Amino acid sequence: MSNILMVFSWGLFYFLHSALAASKLKRILEAKWPNHYKWYRLIYSIFSSILFLGILIQAIYLPLEYIFSPGRFSQYAGYMVATAGVVIMLRAARQISMGSFFGFRPDSTADSSSELVISGIYSQIRHPLYLGLLGIFLGYFLVAGTVGALIHLGCLIAYLPIGIYFEEKNLVSVFGESYRDYQKEVPTFFPKFHKKRS
Repeated sequence: MSNILMVFSWGLFYFLHSALAASKLKRILEAKWPNHYKWYRLIYSIFSSILFLGILIQAIYLPLEYIFSPGRFSQYAGYMVATAGVVIMLRAARQISMGSFFGFRPDSTADSSSELVISGIYSQIRHPLYLGLLGIFLGYFLVAGTVGALIHLGCLIAYLPIGIYFEEKNLVSVFGESYRDYQKEVPTFFPKFHKKRS
């Protein structure tokens, strides 16, 4: 029962993540409450953080059911993959304004004032934050080997195509042809190891 509840909790979290970040909802709220809309991203970040904290607390009480017994190699590989995920996320975070991203700067919303970042790690993949998160969850599963860790990883993998679809839809609505060109040049998730010669 607790495992089903965890799947439901992740489903709710990811659904709200996409629904609350939708451009259409943002336009409606901006038209309805123009003076308060500048706080939307901060309220959204606080709400998401509370939901995520609830999932973490719930995860503590999941029964320890092992899919496999993690050995030395599995744990080593897990720590390496998770560390790589953290490094990717930190590299990506350095290139964007985290204050605007989380809504701590209400005078500048991410939709209207942000520039399209296509340098650094964003010149190799379009969604490094998602890739880093996938690395962390995969690493955790390899280290823990539990059903709970698999649920976290499985729910993320199931959500990623949906989340990326809606996020890119929003980015196209904000940046237009610039983002469409970027989509053609840069892969979604895994970098190209060679470039075509012109």
